[in-house]
Amino acid sequence: MNRIVSVILFGLLAASAHADTPTDLAFQNLADDYLSGLTDLSPVYATMIGDHSADDELDQVDAAGRAKSLKLLRKYQSALEAINRDELSRANQVDAELLLHEIESSIWSTEVLQEWAWNPLYYINISGGSVYSLLARDFAPLEERLMSVASRLGQIPRFLEQARGELLASRVPKIHVETAIAQNAGLNSIIENMIMPHMDVLSSEQQEQLNAAIEKAKNALAKHQTWLEEELLPRATGDFRIGAELYDTKLAFALNSPLSRKEITTRAEQEYEIVRKQMYDVAREIYLQTHPMTAFPDDPDEAYKQAIIRAALEEAYRELPPRDGIVEVAKGQLQEATDFVVERNLVTMPDEPVEIIIMPEFQRGVSLAYLDPPGPLDRDQPAFYAVAPLPAEWNDVQVESFLREYNLYSLQDLTIHEGVPGHYLQIALSNRYPSLLRSVLYSGPFVEGWAVYAEGMMIEEGYQDNDPLQRLITLKWYLRAVTNAIIDSAIHVDGMTREAAMKLMVEGGFQEEREAAGKWVRAQLTSAQLSTYFVGYQEHIEMRAAVEQLWGEEFTLRRYHDQALSYGSPPVRFVRALMLDEEIPRRGE
Repeated sequence: MNRIVSVILFGLLAASAHADTPTDLAFQNLADDYLSGLTDLSPVYATMIGDHSADDELDQVDAAGRAKSLKLLRKYQSALEAINRDELSRANQVDAELLLHEIESSIWSTEVLQEWAWNPLYYINISGGSVYSLLARDFAPLEERLMSVASRLGQIPRFLEQARGELLASRVPKIHVETAIAQNAGLNSIIENMIMPHMDVLSSEQQEQLNAAIEKAKNALAKHQTWLEEELLPRATGDFRIGAELYDTKLAFALNSPLSRKEITTRAEQEYEIVRKQMYDVAREIYLQTHPMTAFPDDPDEAYKQAIIRAALEEAYRELPPRDGIVEVAKGQLQEATDFVVERNLVTMPDEPVEIIIMPEFQRGVSLAYLDPPGPLDRDQPAFYAVAPLPAEWNDVQVESFLREYNLYSLQDLTIHEGVPGHYLQIALSNRYPSLLRSVLYSGPFVEGWAVYAEGMMIEEGYQDNDPLQRLITLKWYLRAVTNAIIDSAIHVDGMTREAAMKLMVEGGFQEEREAAGKWVRAQLTSAQLSTYFVGYQEHIEMRAAVEQLWGEEFTLRRYHDQALSYGSPPVRFVRALMLDEEIPRRGE
């Protein structure tokens, strides 16, 4: 199905469901226009959501390209502001708020945050994603996709030249250049592993065309690598801390929540104490299994609690996956979690395909795993649960530290988060919602908050036979979400040092050194993202409590989960309004 037909089909579905008035129809036309125009904003992003009408084009990332995008965004903004949103259906009121929020965020990011001027990873993500998104899924014949790859690879020299022209060394942080240096070669690995083995499907003439494009791209990547290492890195003097003003605005756009930075920090600090107490209570239970004569003090100090929790965690750390076997372990655990959800009737189980894969090289260095769902227009394609291999250069001490953090109990938690009933399940169900616009404009806090909620919910329902070690590790993972929210703003606004952040994560959050070191890097690279887990979780918990109170004896987990996930993935406050029949929130509320 081509992009134009897809957009019209999904637009008609949404319109038939929600176009109750002429105003609804006007909004739906605007939404369809916006979706059709995504190729003008970013051909690569359009490919990722399943719009394949510009698969042979690579983004223009110079000043002229930004000016064109800003002009288009302002056109949509003016058209949207001219619509009387009070006359829209409740569903379209939600979508209108999401669209306005997205447009304002995009304009602010381009004009004020300006990552195009200081973040070399901005360009690597586009260039790597431009080819990977064409090859990862079988949305069209391989020959057709490879020829689109050839076209995009042929534009890599122009794209990287534009990137070099936009980056200002005085604004670029060293950590961003160092990460870019490690990731830039990732496109070469895509060429070697995802293109070269399939050249035989092409005619001789097509192979010649693709080989020429590959040669051009490799030369351009080598030139860019040299520039990153020899020119940009020595001159990169930017501060990775974005400061209070930028952080607060970026956080507001990222969360679309009434919670402010200070409110989030206050909540997180309170939750930090609560979760550590819960961990101590579970740790005592574990400790007594091997030391049954222990008499615990009535009022233990923090040092005593710390020792007992660490002793209990050591029991979990005895169960480690093989260094090269994390993917195989995850596959087995995914089936185990799926069987439990079905047996307990916790939520509708989707049948959309999901595959566990090795994380592509150009996307490594930020997290161990992620869920890469198909685009809203490629709903029949598989989701990928991607897991990063351990870096080959790590020594035995670093490997042991990492495997202790990602022990078999932790991998269970990770698989729940990324797979079932976390990201895979939630996104598969949300993609069934008829509004294509809402699928495109999904909320990170809703998605991440649901996954954190899913971790705790599974344990509450007795997953792993109520094993206290699994409960302890799940609490530890939730504590990670709590400390994520604390360090996110503390680093970028309050100047938290690496030493202080590491102490909070290692001593306060019981994280292993490799995990905490990686999180320190991630926090520098991704301001405002680490708060999404905690904020989304808090909002999910509060929404469930409100619905449970309203429904009373009619409340069941299956009914609640299915309805909560039936609205797509907008910010939690919109789902809450829809479930509780409250007024739809407006910008600034």
